[in-house]
Amino acid sequence: MAWQKYDIGRMHLPMCSDFYPHGAVAKAFDVLRENPPLAGICERAVFIVDKQGKIVFAEVYPLDEAPDNEDLLEVLKKLPA
Repeated sequence: MAWQKYDIGRMHLPMCSDFYPHGAVAKAFDVLRENPPLAGICERAVFIVDKQGKIVFAEVYPLDEAPDNEDLLEVLKKLPA
């Protein structure tokens, strides 16, 4: 919620958090860094999952690169309501 509040604005769609147990979602998506450097954090990754549970978009970005929100919005716009 803090990420939405301070960085990206309120989203009116379900979002996943990986707070507890730490790393469970990142491990499931194979993006948790388990070795140095930066062990315990996840890769900068975006996964968009449709209502049927199918991954319709997956991309891993360098840690210093933010995803292009316009590209992500285009993917979301193409999903059925």
